[in-house]
Amino acid sequence: MTRFYQQEDKLFLSVDCIILGFKENAIHVLITKRKFEPLKGERSLLGGFVRRSENLNESVARVVREYTGIENVYMEQVGAYGDVGRDIGERVVSVVYYALINMELYDETLEKKHHARWVNIQEVGTLILDHNQFLNDTLRLLRRHTASRPVGFNLLPEKFTLPQLQSLYEAIHQRPLDKRNFRYKILEMDIIEKLEEKDKSSSRKGAYYYRFNKEKYDRLL
Repeated sequence: MTRFYQQEDKLFLSVDCIILGFKENAIHVLITKRKFEPLKGERSLLGGFVRRSENLNESVARVVREYTGIENVYMEQVGAYGDVGRDIGERVVSVVYYALINMELYDETLEKKHHARWVNIQEVGTLILDHNQFLNDTLRLLRRHTASRPVGFNLLPEKFTLPQLQSLYEAIHQRPLDKRNFRYKILEMDIIEKLEEKDKSSSRKGAYYYRFNKEKYDRLL
């Protein structure tokens, strides 16, 4: 079999995924201890090398499934990072994605298996290589996306209250939002349905639960 491109330089292609969840009114990111050299044992985002049989989306979906136990999650590509010296092990180009998951679906048994843990994005600290840049770029992109599209809903459980929804968006944008304006904009989207059930955990009066209308949500997205 004829080999083409033999005269060209060879490099490695990887995918890195910023896996985000929402709990305790804050955005959390899943980090792990790197399993191999160089920098084995250091704090890292999740990722892996692209296999010959995979396209990029398949590769990152495999990474998310391996570390969370969840399939069919919402993902967006952040960008490609190819500085010559970005990886001290080899010449590696990384294509970065973010994934938004409902943490109620997360398989907690995988934490021990992968030495992984959820960390508040405000308390991440130093990660290996250029992973802090990955995270910062992701948060900027996520804020842009949630300003124009309802992607943030993917971080919530099946039923939620409007105060919970507002807390989520305040956590993403790192600033308080006007309650009246926020609710007006959300209800104007016409993608959530009010339920008869109430959450009375925070007040006697309680707050009504809502859920997504999946068909309207997908159309708007």
